[in-house]
Formats: sequence, structure tokens, C-alpha cells
Amino acid sequence: MTTNPLIRCAVVGNPIAHSRSPEIHHAFAKQFDLTLHYDRILADRNDFSDHVRGFFAQGGKGLNITVPFKELAFSMAQVRSPRAELAGAVNTLWMDNQVLHGCNTDGVGLLNDLIRLGFNPKDKRVLLIGAGGAARGVVLPLLSAQPSHLRIINRTAQKALDLVNELATQADPLTANTQIDGGDLSSIEGTWDIVINATSSGLHQQSPLQTVPLFNENALAYDMVYGNQPTAFLQQCHHAGAKQCADGLGMLVGQAAASFFIWHGHKPELDPVLATLR
Repeated sequence: MTTNPLIRCAVVGNPIAHSRSPEIHHAFAKQFDLTLHYDRILADRNDFSDHVRGFFAQGGKGLNITVPFKELAFSMAQVRSPRAELAGAVNTLWMDNQVLHGCNTDGVGLLNDLIRLGFNPKDKRVLLIGAGGAARGVVLPLLSAQPSHLRIINRTAQKALDLVNELATQADPLTANTQIDGGDLSSIEGTWDIVINATSSGLHQQSPLQTVPLFNENALAYDMVYGNQPTAFLQQCHHAGAKQCADGLGMLVGQAAASFFIWHGHKPELDPVLATLR
């Protein structure tokens, strides 16, 4: 009788105790009879690179990277996918021939989840809150869906405007049919079809907005953070008239599936895993 070799993977972040990535990847592994051990690794900015190097030196297969280390992971990766290059952020690391590779699967996970929920961004007005690594990781797939308007807002307006300017030069022709602009967190004028919180405020039971945007009749509020209870942002949007509110669990499962495929070469079924997590 032969047994499958043990495969080691993990997720690195801070905070990390809440992460459901181990459950997701173990569920995926069962679909293909893989023997997987998937850990949570708590790091800080001073020891993040040591954790990454140590993991792969000990034979680890793949790392998922979460808040707040995606831009650090980008700087460590020696070979980066086009998605990662344009995002300036990496959420998936693996070693190939002693070379550290990085990709960003967040945007694919988000876009697929929006479509699953019935909110294809095509021809929609989309408000994206945040301009850090999480926002950078999703903005190109969002643009590829051709919304009519994408506005990026951030606590520091210049950071949002810098991202808008980068998109104008890097994402053409994706931007040809989309109005793109940016500003600070008060720049919410107009009505919106999809409002996405790409900040980590939900991890601290806070909302990034003091004033809630106006929602169109059939609108979605989406928080990339997920949890057992609606985040402060989603509660705020629900009271303000958003028809549907969703957290980032579907995005998490989707980006995990893309990482799983990179590492193991298998495309897992998402719906049974998402149903189990819910």
C-alpha cells in the first residue's frame, strides 16, 4: 500500500488566527486525495522574510500571503506573474528550481464571486475603497470586466490618485471604456451599483467611511473581510439601502482555488467548500 507524500503549505499574515485558509485548502486536497498539511503563520514586518525563507528551506510547497504583507511578498518574489506586476502585490508564493515565484489571485477570486452573486461589474458604477495591496490586487480584473465608472478612494487621496494614474498608463486598453477617477474617503458623490471595501477596517470592527455612499436600486456592498457577523461597513451599507451585502468569503475561496491550481495543478470545486464554510 502506498501513501501520498505529505505536502506542506501555509498562510502568512497579521492578524492570522481568524484565517479559514487551512479549512479551505484541506477541503480542496480531499477532492484529489492529496495529503496536505496547511498552517497559519503569524509574522511581523521585521521577521516576514525570515518566515518565508525558512518555510521553503524546510521543503514547503506554497505560501498564501494576506494583510499586511502582500507588497513585501511582491518585493521578495524573484519571478512575478503579469497580474502580480500590475498589482504591485503578491498573495501566492512558490519555489521552482530554487527561484521564488509570486502571483496575485485576489482579483480573479473577487471578480468570480461578484459574478456568482449576480453583480457582473460590466457597465456598472463601481466604488473601490482603499488603494493598498488589497485594492491593487483586484483593480485589473475589475477593469477587465468593463465597468462604466471605477472610482478609487482612500484615506490619503494622493495614494488613490497615484493608483489611478498608474492604471491610465498600464491598463490601456482595459481602461478605454471605463471612466476612472479617485479621491479621499469623502469623494463618494453620485450613486453606485457596487461598493467594495478593500481596506482592513473590518478586522477591527470599524468602517472606513463616516458618510455612506448612495446606492442604486439594485446595488451590492462587498467587504473583502469575512467573519461570522456582518462587518461594521456592511451593517452601515445595509442601513443605507444596499439591496445585497456580502463579505469576502467567496473571494477567499476563489483566490484559494487559483493558488491551489498553481501549486498542485488541480482545479477544485468551489460550491461544496463554500457551503460547508457558511
